Amino acid sequence: MRKNWLFLILATILVTVHYDSYAQSKNVKKYKSRPFDPTNGMSYGRKMQYANDLYKDGSYFNAIDYYQQLKAQDERNPFITYQLGDCYRFTRDYVLAAHYYAEVTHLAKKTYPLATYYAGLMLKQQGEYQEAIALFNEFLADNKKSAQRPVLRNIDAIDQNPDRTIDPKVMKDLKKRAKMEIEGCTMAITSIKDPKPVTIINAGPNVNTVRTELSPLPLGDSALLFSTSGRNTGNARQTDQRFNIDEDHFLEQFFYTHKQPGFVDSFQWPLPFYDGNFNDPNQHTGNGVFTSGGDWFFFTRCSERDTMILTCHIFSSQFGATGWGVPTLVEGGINDNNSSTMPYVAKVGKKEILFFSSNRKTQSRGGYDIWYSVIDPRNHSYRRPQNCGKNINTSSDDITPYYDTREQKLYYASNGKKSFGGFDIYSAEGGPSRYKNVQNMGYPINTSADELYYIKDPVGKPDAYVVSNRIGSFALKNPTCCNDIWRIQQEPRLVVIGKVLNKKSQALEPQTVVKMIDQKGEMNTYNSEDGNFLFNMSRGHSYVITGDKQGYTSTRASVSTMEIKRSDPDDTVLVTIFLDSVKNSFSVSNIYYDYDKATLRPESVASLDSVVHFLTDNPSITVEIYSYTDAKGTPEYNLALSQRRAQSVLDYLEKTGVDRGRLTAKGFGMKNAAAPNEVAGKDNPEGRQLNRRTEFRIISDLPTRRVLYNSAMPGTMDQQEKNLHVEDESIDDEPVAPGAKKPTADKDDDN
Repeated sequence: MRKNWLFLILATILVTVHYDSYAQSKNVKKYKSRPFDPTNGMSYGRKMQYANDLYKDGSYFNAIDYYQQLKAQDERNPFITYQLGDCYRFTRDYVLAAHYYAEVTHLAKKTYPLATYYAGLMLKQQGEYQEAIALFNEFLADNKKSAQRPVLRNIDAIDQNPDRTIDPKVMKDLKKRAKMEIEGCTMAITSIKDPKPVTIINAGPNVNTVRTELSPLPLGDSALLFSTSGRNTGNARQTDQRFNIDEDHFLEQFFYTHKQPGFVDSFQWPLPFYDGNFNDPNQHTGNGVFTSGGDWFFFTRCSERDTMILTCHIFSSQFGATGWGVPTLVEGGINDNNSSTMPYVAKVGKKEILFFSSNRKTQSRGGYDIWYSVIDPRNHSYRRPQNCGKNINTSSDDITPYYDTREQKLYYASNGKKSFGGFDIYSAEGGPSRYKNVQNMGYPINTSADELYYIKDPVGKPDAYVVSNRIGSFALKNPTCCNDIWRIQQEPRLVVIGKVLNKKSQALEPQTVVKMIDQKGEMNTYNSEDGNFLFNMSRGHSYVITGDKQGYTSTRASVSTMEIKRSDPDDTVLVTIFLDSVKNSFSVSNIYYDYDKATLRPESVASLDSVVHFLTDNPSITVEIYSYTDAKGTPEYNLALSQRRAQSVLDYLEKTGVDRGRLTAKGFGMKNAAAPNEVAGKDNPEGRQLNRRTEFRIISDLPTRRVLYNSAMPGTMDQQEKNLHVEDESIDDEPVAPGAKKPTADKDDDN
C-alpha cells in the first residue's frame, strides 16, 4: 500500500530525460519500441516481465511506457490496467490513476478489491470529494465481510503482491482507513467554505523548476536557502544500463536566492550554495538548518540504491576560525541502518532540541516518525533519540518537522491522519515529548495535493513557506507530478458579524439562511438558527449580505474590502439585515417616461435599480409589472401605451440580470384609477399625475427559487433539495385596487 515516500516526493529527480509522454492511448504506434529500446523483438510475455521488473525496481515512469505498449495489445487485461493505475499513483498523476483504477472496477472488481479504494483516493487527491466519498462507501459496502485469502499481513506489502491477496486483518485496517478518508473529505469540504486568512503564491521561476524543490529555509527576511533537482550544477553524467544511453542525472542540491528589492516575495536568480562544501556531486543534499547561534549547520545526504530507493543520513558542520568544518555524520544514535532525515534544531524551553524524521523500527509507530534528541551544550553530544509520541506520529508517515520557539508549536506533515488529500500540514502545542491540540492547518495551506515543509519567517509578519505539488506548480510530466516552494502570505482577519431582525417586531428572526455574495457572484451561506451570523471575508472584494426565509423579503447590507491592504490590522464589521413578511404589492416612485412614449427616462434608472436589488436579494419572488395611464385619450390607445410601458420596465430588469421567468408585464390603461381625473367636471392635473403609475405585484413566493443549499447542513445540494417540502403559494392574478396607497406618478402631462 505504501511505497517509499522519499521516492514519491523525489520521483521527478529520477525521470529519464528521453521519456516524453505516457498518456492513455489505444494507438499501438504511439507506444512502439524505439531504436534503443531493449524490448525490440521481445515476445508479449517477455515484455510483460520487463515491465514488471521496472515496476518492482520503482522505475514507474519507464514502466508506464511498456505497460501502455502491452495494453495497446491487450486492452481489457485487468492486471495491466491495475499496474498502470499503480504507476500513475506513484508518480502522482491523480487523473490518470483514477481513470485506470475505475476501469479495473469494471473489468475485475472482485479480483482487485483495492481498485475501488484507490480510485476514491485518487479522486480525493483531485479535490473531487463527493465522488471520492461515494467510492469509499462503495469499497466499504463491497467488503463488509472479508473472505479468507492467502495470508498477507503487512499493508505495505500489498503493492508488491502479484496476486493482490489480502489477509482479513489487513482488509480491516483498510476499511478503517477508508472511513478516515471519508472524514478527511468532509473536513476538506467544510474548510474550503471557511478558508484561513492567507494568500498562497508560487515562489516563481527563479526558485521553482519543472522538477523538484524542497526544504525552504528563510535566511532572515531577505534570502532563502532551498534544495532543488531542477538546476544542473555540473554533476557527472551517468549511464542508465537499462537503456544503454547517457542522461543528465539531476541531483537535489542546495541553492540560495535573495528577494527582489522593492517587490513583495519576488526572488532573484538563485546561485549554488557553496558555503561549507555541503553539496555533494554524487548524493542528494537538502534539509538544511542552522542552530540558533548560527555556528552549526545540519543537513541531509541521500544515496540511491539499485532499486531507486533513497537512504538518507543527517550530517552536521561547525563554523570555526577557518570557516565551516568538514561535514560529519551526526552521532548519538541519530543515524542508524535505516533513513534519518529532515533535521530541524530549535530551543524548547532552555534546551536545544534536534528534531528529525526516521523510519527506524525500534519504538516506532510505523512508517516514518518524528523523533527528537536533546543536544548537550557542553560538548555538543546527543542524547538517545526519543519518539515524539502517539499524538504526533501515526502508523503511516510523519515528516518535515519545524518547531516555532516563539509559539512553542511543532509543525509537521503527515499522511496518517484525516487529511485533505495526501500529506497535510499539522500543528501541535507543547514539546519536545508531549503535545496537545493537534490541528490540521486548514485550507488553503492544505489542499487535495501533498503539502510538506511548512516553515515560518523568523522575523516580521508570520508569513511562511510550504512545499506542495498542488495545481499551479511547474510540472515536468503532469500538473501534480512535482514539488514547488510556495509562499504563504498572512492576511488580516476580516470578519462580518451580523443580526437578522424582524422589521416589525425588531426581534431576532431565527431559522434564516444568510447569503453573502461577492462581486463575482460567488456565494457563501450561513444557517442562522437564532438570527445571528458570521462570515470571514477576504481583501479585494465587495459583498452583499441578505437573508432568505420563506414568506419574507430581505433588505441588504453591503461591505467592501477593496481598499484594505495586507499590512492592515484585523477588522470586524457589524451589519443588520431586516426581514419583512411578503406583501401582495408594492409601488416604486419616480418611474418616468418620455412624452406619449414607452421609453424610460434616465432618471427612472435609480428607482428601477432598487427593484433589481430587491429581486436579486429575494430570488424566490415572482412579480407582475402593472402600468397605468390617466383618462386622456381613447381606452384602446391607453391600454396599448400602458402595455408598452410595462414591457419597457420588464426589458430593463431582464437586461440587468433578473430572470425573465420571474417577470410578467401587464398594461391596464386607464383602469383602477388611483385618483379622480376630473373634479366637479374640471380637469384634475394632480389626479391624472397619480394615475400615470407603475406598480409591482408579488404573485408567488416559490421555495424552489430559494437558496436550497445550506453549507452548515450535511449532504450535497441535490440531497438537501430532496429533503425539502416544496409548496407553491400562488397569489390571485387580478390587480388590487390601490386605494389609499401612494402610487407611482408619471412626470409628463400626457398619457
